[in-house]
Amino acid sequence: MKVAIVGASGAVGQEFLKLLEQRNFPLDELVLFGSGRSAGSTYEFRGKTIVVKQLEHNDDFKGVDIALTSAGGGISKDFAETITKHGAVMIDNSSAFRMDKDVPLVVPEVNAEDCKNRPRNIIANPNCTTIIMVVALKAIEELSHIKKVHVATYQSASGAGAAAMAELETQLQQVLAGDKPTIEKFKYQLAFNLIPQIDVFGDDDYTKEELKMHNETRKILHSDVSVSATCVRVPVTRAHSEALWIETEKPLAVSDVRAALSKAQGVTVVDEPAESKYPMPLFVANDDDVYAGRIRKDLTNPNGIAMWLVGDQIRKGAALNAVQIAEYLIKGKLL
Repeated sequence: MKVAIVGASGAVGQEFLKLLEQRNFPLDELVLFGSGRSAGSTYEFRGKTIVVKQLEHNDDFKGVDIALTSAGGGISKDFAETITKHGAVMIDNSSAFRMDKDVPLVVPEVNAEDCKNRPRNIIANPNCTTIIMVVALKAIEELSHIKKVHVATYQSASGAGAAAMAELETQLQQVLAGDKPTIEKFKYQLAFNLIPQIDVFGDDDYTKEELKMHNETRKILHSDVSVSATCVRVPVTRAHSEALWIETEKPLAVSDVRAALSKAQGVTVVDEPAESKYPMPLFVANDDDVYAGRIRKDLTNPNGIAMWLVGDQIRKGAALNAVQIAEYLIKGKLL
């Protein structure tokens, strides 16, 4: 088994390296690719030093079984044919192919079998906020069909990459010292602030990030569910949070929803309001599961459930989901 990581020096690429080692992923050879700037960098993996190769249009992917790519949508589109032409399965973390009809969009706990139909040998990783949400929605969908979801997200700096995380930490230090904060990765100062815009606005004044949650959820769940989202960047280093209001076809008891979530793969329920126990990004960062809490009836809708979710954007929202897809392919002998 030969595995490649494209974008090895980025935040998600680094998480790929950690996860492949932590999960004892069954590979015999690992190759790393990056831009001209990161080519020549070295990383340790299982006691060996691996040098990052420059990503080029050549035959470097000959013999590669799985390529985990997280280098941006433009790079993914440009290099997809180069990566897959010798038979490698490309598991792509960008938005490049997510809504293409001939590319499966997969969250293994929800729709793993979609991996079997991949005519272009590309499998897309969904957007981080979508992944966190649908892992929980799957459990509720099995109780009653979900008609509508309203969601407000509270997205950490990690969603904008390693440089954004560093900028938040720098800004906090600068503001506390009375200095003017450095603003490069975000439109405004993020430290001690909230920014109600992630990605660009469309003609309907929804951002691309918000529309991803609507479109991707429908594709993953194979559903006509409608999702209306407001996505907000918050001054948290790592792990995204989401407040959800879910409307189902029939009314559901809170106890049944809590039980379904407790049994769901990849979900941990922390829901003890009397003890002030609920998920928070401070305690969920670097964890694999999606955490659910604040589960209650929606006072405005007899068929509504309200809840709160938190998940690590870099792990389950990105790198872990891709690695789980790769594990599913190997286990199912689908390569």
